[in-house]
Amino acid sequence: MNHPHPSTGGGQRRIAAAPPRLREVEVLIISAQGLKNVKHVTKMRPYAEVYVEKDVHVARTHVDEKGGTNPAWNDTVKVKFREGLPESEVLAALNVDIYAHGHVREKPVGSARVLLNDVLKGGDAAEPADNPVQLMTVQVWRPSGRPHGLLNLWVPPTGRFLLRRESLSFSLKELAEEEEVAGGSGGGRLEERRC
Repeated sequence: MNHPHPSTGGGQRRIAAAPPRLREVEVLIISAQGLKNVKHVTKMRPYAEVYVEKDVHVARTHVDEKGGTNPAWNDTVKVKFREGLPESEVLAALNVDIYAHGHVREKPVGSARVLLNDVLKGGDAAEPADNPVQLMTVQVWRPSGRPHGLLNLWVPPTGRFLLRRESLSFSLKELAEEEEVAGGSGGGRLEERRC
């Protein structure tokens, strides 16, 4: 009677693990104040890298060419991380690393972090209402561990800023009716809703 050799595994096949399901949240990186000037000869041109799990996904803002130590980005970035992470790891955080763009190398300016459990409060991203802009200000820490500067950002509780309208039946007529109800003052907000 022939038996399979132990080293062949008896004909068993290895099943590859399925890739983790990812969740995506939107983050508005607004601005920063009082950052450390790490460029002493030329003007500092900062940008921010945003991530929850660096090995999964890193999003990046544009380089601010004018603000120096007080940059204003106003960039909405989308950050991906493993689904269920905020619930399974209490200390899972949204990390923002700020760098000074350079021709030779990027210089670290500082970092800030916000716990996901503090900003993602659930809710339904499909709710037919715009999220009001709420500013959150957090401390920026130098690589040495000293505090230096502040970062302004916002993460909507649902992880999405605006209602995503799947149907094209949301027409200009409906926009006009809403604007009429709002007295004509909500034009900018309504414009955003069509994004």
